[in-house]
Amino acid sequence: MRLTAGGVLTLSFVVVAFILGLMFGLPVYKVWQQGLTGKAELARAGQNRQILINEAQAKEEAAKYLAQAEVERAKGVAAANKIIADGLGGPEGYLRYLYIQGLQEAEAKGAQVIYVPTEAGLPILEAGRLTAPHPMPTPKKSYAH
Repeated sequence: MRLTAGGVLTLSFVVVAFILGLMFGLPVYKVWQQGLTGKAELARAGQNRQILINEAQAKEEAAKYLAQAEVERAKGVAAANKIIADGLGGPEGYLRYLYIQGLQEAEAKGAQVIYVPTEAGLPILEAGRLTAPHPMPTPKKSYAH
């Protein structure tokens, strides 16, 4: 098969047209492709934002329910304490009961309990009452001239 001058000219024209098409078409294609990539990233960022919002709302709702549960538990404890305190003759009797219960628990664990006498909530410090007070040494005066 032999190429004629017209065939070579046609082939050259096709090759030049293909190269020119690539020169102008590739930049346009890259811009179009980057536009699609940007749209996909924007959609992905929107989805990630929505996921974070939904997680934050779920945490907020869970915190509200936990707070309500804690309030209900506190109401139950307060009611139980009132019933016990009323049964023991008021708050003083209840505190005495808790004190005795704490002593019993400490004894069961083998803990040593030390009683400190107090007066108005302060320990009485009379340990050195029976010993003779030691005189404070007086500094010697020197009269150097």
